[in-house]
This record gives sequence, C-alpha cells and structure tokens, in this order.
Amino acid sequence: MSTRRGSWADDEKSVSYIEDLSLRGRIAHFTWTWFTLTMSTGGISNLLHAQPHTFTGLTTIGKIIFIAFIVMLVFNFTMITTRFVQNPGSLKSSLTHPTESLFFPCMWLSLAVLLMNIQAFGVPSSGPWLVTALRVLFWIYVACTLIVAIGHYHALFTGVTHVSIHSMTPSWVLPVFPVMLSGSIASSIASSQPYEERLPIIVAGVSCQGLGFLISLIMMALFLGRLMVDGLPAPKLRPGMFMAVGPPSFTALALIGMSNSIPQGYGYFGEHPMAMDVLQALALFFSIFLWSFALFFFGIALVACVEGYEELYWGLVCWAFVFPNTGFAIATINIGNQLNSEGIKWVGSIMTILLVAVWLINLGMQVRAIYNRTMLWPGKDEDRDELRQKKV
Repeated sequence: MSTRRGSWADDEKSVSYIEDLSLRGRIAHFTWTWFTLTMSTGGISNLLHAQPHTFTGLTTIGKIIFIAFIVMLVFNFTMITTRFVQNPGSLKSSLTHPTESLFFPCMWLSLAVLLMNIQAFGVPSSGPWLVTALRVLFWIYVACTLIVAIGHYHALFTGVTHVSIHSMTPSWVLPVFPVMLSGSIASSIASSQPYEERLPIIVAGVSCQGLGFLISLIMMALFLGRLMVDGLPAPKLRPGMFMAVGPPSFTALALIGMSNSIPQGYGYFGEHPMAMDVLQALALFFSIFLWSFALFFFGIALVACVEGYEELYWGLVCWAFVFPNTGFAIATINIGNQLNSEGIKWVGSIMTILLVAVWLINLGMQVRAIYNRTMLWPGKDEDRDELRQKKV
C-alpha cells in the first residue's frame, strides 16, 4: 500500500491509494451520479436534432451520439446492478446516503432523455407501433416519477436522508426533476400522436411541468437564501450550480413544444377555436420570461466557477456544465423559431457548439479520472462515509 497525492480537495488527500484494488472493489463505488453522463450525452443528441442550422451529416452525427448514449445507459445499468448484487445492502445504503441519494433521480432523467431521443430519431424511421409504445411509456413514466418524487422528498423530510439547509445546493431540485421532464417528453411526442390521445398527453405534460417548476422555484429561493447567508459552495461543488438553469429552460421548451402540438379543431379547441392562438402566444412570451430567469442562474454559476477555477477539479458533478444547458440552448432555439429570428437561432447554434466542446472535454476528463483512480476508488466518490457522517 502506498499513498499518492494530487491536486485534489483537502478532505480527500488523506485517503490511502491502494494499488491492488480489484475490479470488484472499484465497481463497489459505482454511484447513481454516473447517470449524469447519460443525461448529458442524450441531451447533446437531442440538441443536435433541434438545430435550426444544419449541414450534411449532422443527422448522422446525432444518431451516432444517440447510439453511444444507449450504450452508456446499458453500461450504467449493468455496473450499478453489479454493485448492488455483489454488495448486499448497498442499494438501501445508496438510497439513504445524504449525498448519493440526491442523484438517484438522474436515472429517471436519463430515461426521459431516452424517450425524447426515440421520438427524434426513431419515430421518423419506424411504423405506428413505436408511436403507441412511446405513449404507453409516457404514462408509465409519469406515474413512476410522481411516486418517486413524493417518496424521495418524504425521505428528506423525515430525516431518513438528513441534509442541512446550510449545505443546500440546486441538487435538491433533482427529486422533482424527472416528473417535471414529463412535460418535455409530452412536448416531444405529442405531435406524432393521434388527436384523441394528444390532448390528454398535453394536459398531463402541462400539469407535471407546472408541478416541477413550482417546486423548483421554492428550492431556488432556499438556494439563494443559503448563498446570502453562507456564501458560495466549495469550488469543487460549484459546477452543480448550473442545475438551477434547468427548470426554467426545460419549462420554456416544453411550453412552446406543447402549444405547437395542440390538436386544432379537436375537443376543447374545436369549441374554442381562438384558444389555440392565444395559448401559443402565451407560451412564447412566458418562455421568453423564463429564458431570462435561466440566464440569471447561468451567469451566477458561470461567475462562481470562474472565480474558483484554481481550486476546481473534475468530478461527475461537472456534467452539470452540460445537461441543464442543453435545455437552455434548445429553449433559445425554440424561441428563435417561434419569432423567426435568425439572430436568436444563431445564438442557439453557438451555444450548441460550445456545449459539444464541453461534452467532449468532460468525456476526456472522466476517462482520465478513472485511469488516475480519482473515481471508482475508496473515498473519492459520492458514497464516501465522511459525507454521511457530516450529513451534508
């Protein structure tokens, strides 16, 4: 056994460096946080599909990233299942750990992104069976994520996974994020559904999106209060501040998408033909309102990360640089499409280029972290015991 030091946080420098740790020992530290990788990769493929400015091969690139996303998702499920099978009791431990448990919803978020990508890349090349399958999966997803959100917050409220308000980060929004993304799924799949099925999906999507966004508003108020009282989080945690960009961004893109999928002349909209135009206009202007809200949190997170860059090192939380901002970029593109503004569309395209670059950098840094044993290693991951003892 030997000890190795690197440019990491002080609370991790004392961890022993075990040269002969087995593969099984490394898998034991495979956490729910790994699903931030699939969230981000699926978000990039979805973002490429939404591009207003295309070129030959862009669709192919998007499909390749989508396939890579599926491979990563299967890998994540295989590895975390292996961890739980090889280490009895680790599933319960992961769901009650005050830090790791907050990332359990990332698995559900990855499934939401999967459904949106299937709509984008699968439905145009498949028969009506896939449209039906997506509809069934949507309703299952809504039911499951609503139960998960209620159960997860109940665990937080009752102290099963105790957390302190002084350690509050935007990750507290994650338990309700999956049910909120039901609205984003609805905005994606509704346009391909039959009229008689489309309206219930849109109503459910608006309801879930509203639930998630309102809960996120409460959490963001707590987060701002925490910043005012206790200051910025530690530099290594500051990338997580970008999570606050997600709720307003995904709400904006969901509202525009659902308003554009309204079944014209059917049901309520057959009896009130003017309602469709009114709702589309409201969705657009409320989305612009939300876009500036997202921009504010983006700026706060960016300045905080730049200020602490000397102490910033790569961890899975750095995937927050990507996933929330893919929603921000898609919302920008959707607003540009609605206003028919080339300037706004180009802003969305530039954001896409930057996000793809950050995604590639993160991929390289994650491979490097695994090789350097600063991930999947005792005391290095979100399951470490000192986080449980500190109850942060």
